[in-house]
Amino acid sequence: MLRLITYNVRRCLGTDGRLSPARIAEVLAHCRPDVVALQELDVGRERSGMVDQAHAIASHLGMKAHFHASLQVMEEQYGNAILTALPSRLVRAEALPGLAHRPHLEPRGALWAAVTHAGEEVQIINTHLGLRARERAAQVEALLGPRFLGDPACRAPLVLVGDFNAVSRSRAYRLIAARLQDAQRIPGHRSHCTFPSRWPFLRLDHVFVSAGIAVRRVQALRGPLARIASDHLPLLVDLDLVATEAGRPAARVEAA
Repeated sequence: MLRLITYNVRRCLGTDGRLSPARIAEVLAHCRPDVVALQELDVGRERSGMVDQAHAIASHLGMKAHFHASLQVMEEQYGNAILTALPSRLVRAEALPGLAHRPHLEPRGALWAAVTHAGEEVQIINTHLGLRARERAAQVEALLGPRFLGDPACRAPLVLVGDFNAVSRSRAYRLIAARLQDAQRIPGHRSHCTFPSRWPFLRLDHVFVSAGIAVRRVQALRGPLARIASDHLPLLVDLDLVATEAGRPAARVEAA
């Protein structure tokens, strides 16, 4: 079983106004994840005490961090990370398109790492999409294109995760769901809202899986600490790698 958590940590600023990477790490450590996909990390930013939040959280968990800066101003960086203690390699990390007529929108990016679990390499892509519908659609088209999901090396088993800022009726969501299985859309299994963390009513954080992956469990972490550590709740999934008799991946999604 591979346990993965996706979590928008809002630069480790809690809903109580306290800035604490250690608290984020505590929320995560309680679940003993194998892979963690984080969004909205500050690295070397004055507003966050010049801390490398990706490295700090990874160190608490005994993991290695692959970080990509979506935004960089001088020495200050802001972006996403994939953390794991499993053997891993960074495949690609780069910007996603914005809107040409809105050059001042927050830059967005995606991070692709290959993680070896149970002798098999799993492709994991972590992203954080924009706030506007047209912006998100352009970014999803890029994710589906030759630099990410369209790359021949980006083969099953594959997991695409992150804060998509998109509900299930949105065009961005539907474009991805046409290619990959939403891990929360399991027959007989309810979906989990993750935003805002105190009273969640929006499902913005998603996990999409390819053929070759069975979803054992999906859970939004709603404990007292998780409700205040960030403005999003962490979303946890337990995944099994599945093979056919011929040794090829087979599509299967199961309820817990």
